[in-house]
Amino acid sequence: MFGTTVDERRAFAILDRFVDAGGTWIDTANCYSFWADPSGFGGQSETLLGRWLARRPGVRDRVAISTKVGCEPLEAGRFPETAEGLGAQTIKSGIEQSLRRLGTDRVELYWAHKDFRRTPVEETVGAFGELVNAGLVKRLGCSNFAAWRMERSRRAAADAGVVGYTAVQQHHTYLRPRPGTRPTVVHRFGFYEDELRSYVESHDDIAVWAYTPLLSGAYTRADKPLAEEYDHPGTVARLAALDTVAAELGTTRNHVVLAWMTGDRPSVMPIVGPSTVEQLDEAIAAMEVTLTPEQRSLLDSKA
Repeated sequence: MFGTTVDERRAFAILDRFVDAGGTWIDTANCYSFWADPSGFGGQSETLLGRWLARRPGVRDRVAISTKVGCEPLEAGRFPETAEGLGAQTIKSGIEQSLRRLGTDRVELYWAHKDFRRTPVEETVGAFGELVNAGLVKRLGCSNFAAWRMERSRRAAADAGVVGYTAVQQHHTYLRPRPGTRPTVVHRFGFYEDELRSYVESHDDIAVWAYTPLLSGAYTRADKPLAEEYDHPGTVARLAALDTVAAELGTTRNHVVLAWMTGDRPSVMPIVGPSTVEQLDEAIAAMEVTLTPEQRSLLDSKA
């Protein structure tokens, strides 16, 4: 939300604190945050990050940046029906615009933000591969993809002799949604579900990233109720397990969720989106929390 609901002063303070604490990855997207801007279009987050980098000499070499293409609306107020998609020209112009806003000559990771099935995967992976060959992008990833679509894309890239996706970014948290529900906060294929997890486990070259791991504060804040898809008995059992482990460690639900995620096998990188320095500090503190095998077993045993 940098550049929209989080103004420049606060965003710069959060970014400064992140780097001072040893943070190295900053994740954004070309469409952030079209839904929060009166114009109905994105680019605000990348633009703010570009200003921050320009005013912090030397910081660009200390951080890795990932951004995304595919979800910027072509018409204000009409998403997802006018999402830009993953055509070759869209990918090419998308990276050019992102690099200009960020004020940099490359990004360390470029994401296909959302699967776009009207474009042949061969066209999409070919265009992404050209960016890697040109030195504009170091790695590629896909977000909100079904497992079979990721596999088809990786196979198409291999057949074409270009670099394929080596990272996947999905919605993932400790609580599980009620089966059969359409989530209100993620894309249709956005869950890190069992099939995708099995696919990742069988390929040691794929990194897993998780967005909205703390459910926008719902684990700890009374003013942030859980979404409807989490209204089922399994949630009660999982929250009780979280509270048990948090009490044993003298910490918070948020800390336990992040420790559970980063200590998983394969490990999952949680993407936190703090709107204050205090929220960032809480996430940083979670990196000092280590679960015992017994605590992890308790957490994993709840259906």
